[in-house]
Amino acid sequence: MVSHEQIKSEIEQLRQRLNYHNHKYYVENSPEISDFDFDAMMRRLQDLEAEHPEFYDSTSPSVRVGSDITSEFESVRHRYPMLSLSNTYSLDELREFVARVEKEVQGAEFVCELKFDGTAISLTYEHGRLLRAVTRGDGEQGDDVTANVRTIRSVPLRLSGDDYPDYFEIRGEIFMPYASFDRLNAEREAAGEALLANPRNAAAGTLKQQQSSVVAKRGLDCTLYQMAGDALPYKSHWENLTLARKWGFKVSDAMRICRTFDEVAEYIAYWDTARKSLPFPTDGVVIKVNEFAQRRLLGFTAKSPRWAVAYKFKAEQALTRLESVDFQVGRTGAITPVANLSPVLLAGTTVRRATLHNAEQIAALDIRIGDMVYVEKGGEIIPKITEVELSERQPDSEPFKYIECCPECGTPLVRYEGEAKHYCPNAASCRPQILGRIIHFIRRKALNIDGLGAETVELLFESGLIANIADLYDLKAVDLATLPRLGEKSADNIISSIVASRSVPFHRVLFGLGIRFVGETTAKYLASHFRTIDAVMSASREELMESEEVGDKIADAIVEYFASEENLAIVERLRRAGLQFEAEQKEQHSSLLEGKNVVISGKFLDHTRDELKEMIEAHGGRNQSGVSANTDFIVAGENMGPAKLQKAQKLGVKILSEQEFVALLGNIAEDEALEHKEPTATKSEEVPTEPEEVKATKEPSVVQGSLF
Repeated sequence: MVSHEQIKSEIEQLRQRLNYHNHKYYVENSPEISDFDFDAMMRRLQDLEAEHPEFYDSTSPSVRVGSDITSEFESVRHRYPMLSLSNTYSLDELREFVARVEKEVQGAEFVCELKFDGTAISLTYEHGRLLRAVTRGDGEQGDDVTANVRTIRSVPLRLSGDDYPDYFEIRGEIFMPYASFDRLNAEREAAGEALLANPRNAAAGTLKQQQSSVVAKRGLDCTLYQMAGDALPYKSHWENLTLARKWGFKVSDAMRICRTFDEVAEYIAYWDTARKSLPFPTDGVVIKVNEFAQRRLLGFTAKSPRWAVAYKFKAEQALTRLESVDFQVGRTGAITPVANLSPVLLAGTTVRRATLHNAEQIAALDIRIGDMVYVEKGGEIIPKITEVELSERQPDSEPFKYIECCPECGTPLVRYEGEAKHYCPNAASCRPQILGRIIHFIRRKALNIDGLGAETVELLFESGLIANIADLYDLKAVDLATLPRLGEKSADNIISSIVASRSVPFHRVLFGLGIRFVGETTAKYLASHFRTIDAVMSASREELMESEEVGDKIADAIVEYFASEENLAIVERLRRAGLQFEAEQKEQHSSLLEGKNVVISGKFLDHTRDELKEMIEAHGGRNQSGVSANTDFIVAGENMGPAKLQKAQKLGVKILSEQEFVALLGNIAEDEALEHKEPTATKSEEVPTEPEEVKATKEPSVVQGSLF
């Protein structure tokens, strides 16, 4: 029998895993697991929480909507919340949904629609003009991406006719058609950049581009599927969307009204096949109650409406033979096994290769050369093998033996603690690692050196002109012009781009170094926290973990990188070449904290740690990573480090909350203003303090139209 403690432990583990994958999906747009696996984990958690209410936690992922909010766009609160939908992969569960609705409301009609696989958007129109476009975010607030959405041609900037409400919202999905996705990946491949995983990630990433001109070139599309407002023209979903078409909105013509479960099931069966010929990605069908009055009667759960559900299509599979396995070496030395398959048609394309991920997966599936295997293409570029058809296994087959040495340089492979992959440790001499680091360094989000794609980098390497990233800054146009496929003009453009890269900000240079696990977001946090490359290089493991987003694994990787004499030599050469190894100095607003040493610790409600540190520096203070005798005070949030707390108490260092610190800055500013004010005969008026914002915790208000 499962013990109480075992159940509690499983619940906590599920919450941790779901929170992690929520972050990967909604913040980083780089999911690591399939929707099916995610939903299975979520369902298991919901079942356990229902059976054991004593373990209720208001922060559980089962009762919250994931967030895609970033710091790059202005955050806007939704007038009408955008809730997510409950998912099902089962027709039996869908039958139960229909039966429950029919039991609670009489004469229900259902509107069935294709579920577009992109990123949700809310468009606000005022007097017939596009006022604002906001991402779903956490359901309560999202990012203002109006400038980018204006470039999408299927989004009307001005409505046709004159019978639309003065103010309303219309929700939909921004997605990338297959043709646009294929073109974008072809461009990235030619430029030596990593390919995008699927159209959904490509759409989400494009929508967050800082330059709307880039968005305009990406070929995004938008289909609208729900109106929200206080005074919509009609009392049903179908009638309002039919009218919205006349105003110029792109509304799917695949919508159907269904009055029974059998009709709903027929609609799903038809599109499960017909979707394969569509020019854009879909991953299911959404079933909604048509009448708004009936929606109000059905109401909401904490996370989703009770009048709608999403039926998700199962990923397509095909059966084919495993011919052989290749092993690829990445820039960090990671070894990735790739299966070579007998060609098979899957999801509209011919599949010849599939990822095998690592040795653990190969062993778990017991995959052997010559096996008949099931291949699934669930939105990834390279499909994956999900199962072996054991009934067709040859009697003389032998268990697969994973390689022990690097396929490129012959160095014995290693497997680090906690890592599923094997690695080649020969970073200095392993050819694909060297080329991979250089290609990473020149990519757009790093040093952005135009004219250097993967093929050109390989050409320069084979010609002996470069062996590492620092060698790029020793190149001469005359050396490049004589190489195949280049010429004087191309050589001059490359050199000009290399020269321009000297002005690239520090955080992008840090990202470009290619430190394992340090992505562009982590590099930004490191640059903001430490300010200089020297500070990063000299930081201890514990000090590195003071930076936002840096855990023990990332800290270890940074320490290991700068422990290498070769890496230190490359950094020094880049420094001499004139690259930016110091963050731009922020403008100082005042001297309110002049001479004060401040420590930031914990998690905060209204500010990130780096924002608080910027406030300290902006007012003349100095940020300390650790508590010492000369620390003036600590700004502490939730989960303050216990070691810091103990040391602060021992030294008698004052501890302020986030609100107290913000109030302190306000009080100091007021005192300083009074100190410099000319004396008058009247009593100084008291300066009113700004009231603290109180966040609403009420249930979503029910209006005509959707709240998601």
